[in-house]
Amino acid sequence: MMRFSTLIRNPADWMIGEGADNAVVLTSRIRLARNLKDQPFPGWAKKEQRRRALEIMRPAVEALPCMKDAFSQELDDLTSVQKQVMVERHLISREHAARGEGSAAVIERRQSVALMLNEEDHLRMQSIRPGMALRAAYDTLAAIDTELEGELELAFDHELGYLTTCPTNLGTGMRASAMLHLPALVLSDQIGQVLQAVNKIGLAVRGLYGEGTESLGNLFQISNQSTLGESEETILRRLERVISQVATHERNARDKLLEDDPAMVSDKIGRAYGVLRHAWIIDSKEALNHLSLLRLGGDLGFLPEGTVKSCDALLMDIQPAHLQLHSGRKLSPEERDSIRAEIVRGRLQSLEPPDIRSIRKNDSPDQEPDML
Repeated sequence: MMRFSTLIRNPADWMIGEGADNAVVLTSRIRLARNLKDQPFPGWAKKEQRRRALEIMRPAVEALPCMKDAFSQELDDLTSVQKQVMVERHLISREHAARGEGSAAVIERRQSVALMLNEEDHLRMQSIRPGMALRAAYDTLAAIDTELEGELELAFDHELGYLTTCPTNLGTGMRASAMLHLPALVLSDQIGQVLQAVNKIGLAVRGLYGEGTESLGNLFQISNQSTLGESEETILRRLERVISQVATHERNARDKLLEDDPAMVSDKIGRAYGVLRHAWIIDSKEALNHLSLLRLGGDLGFLPEGTVKSCDALLMDIQPAHLQLHSGRKLSPEERDSIRAEIVRGRLQSLEPPDIRSIRKNDSPDQEPDML
C-alpha cells in the first residue's frame, strides 16, 4: 500500500490537465453515495457498528482492480494536517476529515478515484477528470459500482432507488459537478445573471470547496441538486448542456472585454503579475484572485505556454495545509502568508512579463449561445 508522502508528492492527474481543454472547465467530478444493507447508517451507528461496516467494505474496496498499490488508511491514523491536505485536494470531504474512529479513505495512486468509507454514507465514491469529461468520470465509477455490488449487499429500494442518509441523495445517489474558471464573467459583471439562470433550472452553484464555501479565484462549482426520479443519463445530459453554455458565455465575455476594454484587461493581468512576482506577504484570498488573472493571461496568450499549468499547481500548493506540510510544522497565519509569497515568487521567478501585443484577435467571434 502507498504511503501518504508518496500520494501527496505527485500532483493528481486531474490537476495537471494533461491533454484536456481546461481553459474554462477545469475539472469534472462524479460522486456516488451507497450504503450497506442491514447495517445502521454511519450517523446512527455505534462505534462497534461503524467498525463492523468498515471491516465488510474495506477488503472489497482494496480489491478493486484500479486500487492496485493504492493509498488506504484509517482517518484516525492521519494527523489533522494530513487530513486537511486531502480536503484541499478534494480527495475527502470536510465532514469526513472531522469523523473519528471507523472511517477510512482508499485513493487510487493517480488520485482520480477516491472512496470515502463511513462518511455521511457508508460509501462515497468519486471520480475526477480534467476538463469537460463528465461521461468519462461517470463510466469509471459505474464500473466500480458494478464491481462492488457483486461483493457487497447495498441498501436499495425498487421504488426509491439507492437509500442514503440525506433524502437529497436518494435515487441515483449521484452528484455530478464541474469546476469552472469564470474571470471574464466576473470582470464584466455578468456573473450574477448567469448563475441566477443556472439556479433557476435546478442546478446548484458553489465555491471552491463545495457547499457553504465562497467563490475564490473566480472558481465556481456547478452541480445537480436532485437525484430522485431522474436517470443518471438525464442528469448528465442537462449538466453537460448547461456547463457548455456557461463556458461559451465566458469565452464570449473574454472576447468582448478584449475588444471593448483591452487596457483594463492588460492592467488587471499586469498588476496580478507584478504582485505575485514581488509580494513578500500574501494571504490565500489575494493570491488566488491574482493567480486567476494570471491564468486568464495565459489562456489569452499574454503569457507563455505553461503559465496555466503553473497557476493550477500553485492554486493547490498555496493552500494552508499544503504550506504546513511543506514546512513540516504548524504555522501561524502570518508565517503562512510569508511562506506562500516565497513559494509563489520562486515558482514564477522565470516568468516573462505579460506581452500585451501578443494578443491575436479571433477573426470571427463565437456565436452567442442561448441564455440557459
